[in-house]
Amino acid sequence: MALARFRDRELTVITKPDFTPVTEADHSVEEALREEIVRARPGHGIVGEEFGEQGSSAWRWILDPIDGTKNYVRGIPIWATCIALQHAGEVVVGVVSAPALGRRWWAARGEGAFADGDHIRVSAVADLGDAQLSYDSVTGFERFGLAERFLDLDRRCWRSRGLGDFWSHVLVAEGAVDVAVEPEVSLWDVAAVQVIVEEAGGRFTDLGGMARPDGGSAVSTNGLLHEQVLAALT
Repeated sequence: MALARFRDRELTVITKPDFTPVTEADHSVEEALREEIVRARPGHGIVGEEFGEQGSSAWRWILDPIDGTKNYVRGIPIWATCIALQHAGEVVVGVVSAPALGRRWWAARGEGAFADGDHIRVSAVADLGDAQLSYDSVTGFERFGLAERFLDLDRRCWRSRGLGDFWSHVLVAEGAVDVAVEPEVSLWDVAAVQVIVEEAGGRFTDLGGMARPDGGSAVSTNGLLHEQVLAALT
């Protein structure tokens, strides 16, 4: 559904109260996901970016219909639908589907992580000087008074790219990137990538070092670099 409206010149885009864009495609995708979950798992709760909380249960689905909406509305193919399943507060399943890239990642607790059907694994890079860093934007760190700490971390790494959103984190899971950092995220932005990174052998926390998707920030690494990254940023 999202791919069908991608680069559609007649796509309706509105601005939400937090000044971020949302499209009719965001709404349509989340509505379709909610309908399917209610049909298949009627007792489960749901929380989504566009329509909030629905129901209450130990089982809860977390939905981001289009992660990377700013890319989507500008015709950049780095966007994805992110679906996570939480049980008793722990994310146990995650799926990230990026149809414009022709790629999909998924994981389940104890079952490993996959990309397009193949097992994936984080890198073995143990030195920041050999590490590739991915982030969202420098201005995001500025808003939280972390710009200088971030730039110092950037200088210590071998290479950096502002890939942003889900893309940074799944690349950590694949071993293509070693560190991904975002100073501001919502639950639905990272719930799915948390389990994917962890099942690929990596580590996911907020900037405070807590392994939770609702901490307001996100750090994904191959595990070997995690404490060095947290120390650099906090």
